Amino acid sequence: MKTLLQAADPFSRREFAMSVAKTCLGVSVLGRGLNAVGAPFDDASKAKQVPTARNVIYLYMSGGMTHLDTFGCVPGADTMGETKTIPTSADGVQIGHMLPKTARTMHRATVFNGISSTQGAHAQGNYFMHTGYSPRGATRHPTMGAWLQKFQGKGNPALPGSVLISGDSRHPGAGFFEADFQPLAINNAATGLANSKMLPGLAEDDFNYRVNLSSRLDAAFRSTYNQSTVRAYADVYSQAIKVMKSEDLVAFDLSKESQSAHDAYGSNDFGQGCLLARRLIEHGVRFVEVTLGGWDMHQDIYSRLPEKLGILDNTLGALIADLESRGLLNDTMVVLTTEFGRTPNINQNAGRDHYPKAFSSVIWGGGIKGGYVHGKTDKGIAVTEQGIGVPDLSATIGYALGLPLDQVLFSPNRRPFTVADKGKPVLEAFA
Repeated sequence: MKTLLQAADPFSRREFAMSVAKTCLGVSVLGRGLNAVGAPFDDASKAKQVPTARNVIYLYMSGGMTHLDTFGCVPGADTMGETKTIPTSADGVQIGHMLPKTARTMHRATVFNGISSTQGAHAQGNYFMHTGYSPRGATRHPTMGAWLQKFQGKGNPALPGSVLISGDSRHPGAGFFEADFQPLAINNAATGLANSKMLPGLAEDDFNYRVNLSSRLDAAFRSTYNQSTVRAYADVYSQAIKVMKSEDLVAFDLSKESQSAHDAYGSNDFGQGCLLARRLIEHGVRFVEVTLGGWDMHQDIYSRLPEKLGILDNTLGALIADLESRGLLNDTMVVLTTEFGRTPNINQNAGRDHYPKAFSSVIWGGGIKGGYVHGKTDKGIAVTEQGIGVPDLSATIGYALGLPLDQVLFSPNRRPFTVADKGKPVLEAFA
């Protein structure tokens, strides 16, 4: 085989490589020599490095977290509303006064205060932040967890490549990748992985017989319709059975955690979701997303913020400290982000409205620089220094993971895409 391939002309070898990639990945890989086709992504970032992060815990604040009351504070500004600022463990870095536990972790964090988005509606902004692409017709783009699994495989072959905790049906998931790259969705962290055990009274031999019988009944159909979507459907069942029989299924069992751990993270869904995320990372799941909703505060923001920020602050403080004490923070990025910020001016209903023009995100660990603030705004109104777009934040995460930001893959409809569109990683944010 090797001799035949070496004897082939360069174009034949290229065709062979692309054919293998298409078979293995389910999408086509853009050939380096096809300049005419590659033109749309000629300006994609070519920055590469040895990965500084292996895992990601992605904390998504659904609804548009207010930046001026959290991490985008501007001390003394008239846009701050009722929020005061407090010092943190990082010299010169101040955040909102309702985040005292988080303040103790900021020496391990980079704050991105100059983010702008092109999307000002929830669904579109959510999609843009998760994929780095604005919605485009029928194309559904992959999220970072899917890209990570696509290029680097699973961390634990017996467990899912990525997990989504307390997510919703709007999550882009695997996008145009095969079903095997779809994140496993868990609605309630406390109950773990539902339907993961055999029915009471069903012996393993009987279970295996039923699985094999189903496979034989489907064999003719799979042979007749030997397509990637059909194969992916069968692969999902095979993967589910592998997970059911794996000893690592214990990763989903929060009853194995001490009461003190439950108390530290908080008994709410978000706290327990983050505790589960830590367990999953320990067992080799490389990308875990946990959602905290309820940030769409058009009315009475200061009567609602204390409860929401109390949940976030308590859990963030516990998660960062827990990861650090276990030696996991060095190779695990904790990303806190949202679809857009909220208006600097308080509206007539004592709330803040949608504001994609300037907002904040934060990253802890995974090689990121500690105690660093990238970007500046004029009282939270407009970005004045070091502005970045949503694809740049995606590229920064991909860069930390060692993903090839300029590698182009074709979707099934033959459209080319990269990990973060044309986003550029923020290199200044790395230690």
